[in-house]
Amino acid sequence: MSIRATRLSCLVPALAMAAVLAVWPVSPVHADALTAIVPAIKPAIVGIGTMLPTRAPPVVFIATGFVVGDGLSVISNAHAVAAPLAVERGELLGIVTGSGSQLQFRTATIAGIDREHDLVHLRLTGTPLPALRLATEPPAEGSQLAFTGFPLGMSLGLVPATHRATLAAIAPVVLPAINSRALNARAVSQLKNPTFGIFQLDGTAYPGNSGSPLYEPATGNVVGVINMTALKGTREGAIATPSGISYAIPAQHVAELLRRGGAAK
Repeated sequence: MSIRATRLSCLVPALAMAAVLAVWPVSPVHADALTAIVPAIKPAIVGIGTMLPTRAPPVVFIATGFVVGDGLSVISNAHAVAAPLAVERGELLGIVTGSGSQLQFRTATIAGIDREHDLVHLRLTGTPLPALRLATEPPAEGSQLAFTGFPLGMSLGLVPATHRATLAAIAPVVLPAINSRALNARAVSQLKNPTFGIFQLDGTAYPGNSGSPLYEPATGNVVGVINMTALKGTREGAIATPSGISYAIPAQHVAELLRRGGAAK
């Protein structure tokens, strides 16, 4: 059985609804902090998707995103918006907010994109949404963290779900190969000189969690953005047999992207 890392796909199979999320014990202090902060986190969580009136369904979910700054900036993964829009047919990029039958699609434009760190900054118009704050300091290894997003996309309705995670390690962004046969000159060079460190988590992320904010339970401050998971076997097996190892981009790169886009943190 091979283990590899892949960016989280946004395609959710129908069998995803049968998935059962594992729950593990945590300290009372951490549990109380998380219970208190989740209601403040959820209003800032949005779905990233596209809308095409002639399609059934007209709105297709592609990733999770979260609101920052002035309430009109949304952060998600760059890989989630990599596919070109069918502009000639009127397809629009945007966010989905609300819950149940009260879903609302709001168009968005790409204000900035950072492919190296797999981040995208979307801008909205109209009424600002509740926003999350970015942490000013990175978390230490061993920190108890959490992330909130849509693990199964819209298969179970647009209901944000929260998962706990420990910051297990700060690893090179290029993951080492399982054996020497998988190494090549480029991989060896990148392992010696990684462009940046990525957060390795022991929390389980699922296909729709791309773009979910990783945050401190005590403050709700965002320390990273979920962007990939380690798989056992195939990508489709991520739901049935999750590895329990996920990765997040440090929030400092979000702050840099927002500064380049001229939006407040």
